[in-house]
Amino acid sequence: MDYFVVIPAAGKGKRMKAGRNKLFLDLEGLPVIIHTLAVFESDPFCKGIVLSVHSDEQFEFEQLLSTHNIKKVHALAAGGQERQYSVYSGLKALPPETEIVLVHDGARPFITRDTIALLAESARETGAAIAAVPVKDTIKQADSGKVSQTVDRANLWSVQTPQAFRTSVLLAAQQKAEDEQFLGTDESSLVERTGYPVQIVESDYDNIKLTTPEDLYFARAIIAKRKESQV
Repeated sequence: MDYFVVIPAAGKGKRMKAGRNKLFLDLEGLPVIIHTLAVFESDPFCKGIVLSVHSDEQFEFEQLLSTHNIKKVHALAAGGQERQYSVYSGLKALPPETEIVLVHDGARPFITRDTIALLAESARETGAAIAAVPVKDTIKQADSGKVSQTVDRANLWSVQTPQAFRTSVLLAAQQKAEDEQFLGTDESSLVERTGYPVQIVESDYDNIKLTTPEDLYFARAIIAKRKESQV
């Protein structure tokens, strides 16, 4: 199933404590963002990529794309102060005939093409689908620092990206959020509040988001594991 992908790449990544955009950090010889882009670059069903970036980082992104031979970037859109604004800016840069759009974190370099394919097909069939994994930890709800209840984790999912949508569905949800000055936690939350059902596609636990310095240890371990599996 053909699709475009919007990648918001304008975050400051303060929790990474890198002093710069974490997507430029080196991960086993390549910037994090190149690891992520390479997955979509190699996917024949990906018809184009829109990167939402800060204007003061646009030149650096352009240099990286050229250096690493990333050809599928359709546009560099203007990044906003919030992820939601960056995604909306990216959506507006899509070709008007785009039927299916994925939104993916630039700092999730380990998404697989198999999961992407399942998401794109599910979005085509249902209109909205998100990658997620079952919660493994016991979850406690607390009140003033004291446990108020233990939450049944049987129906709890940890949400990842990509999140995939019919473009018309996500655009309508983004416009509604803008009109009502609502700021959501992810694209799915915007779609959910319109009453539209969102399908879960089970992903895998390797699809981590690089948020803190400790996550880089796990990232290197995942790369090593994948290299070993190819031997």
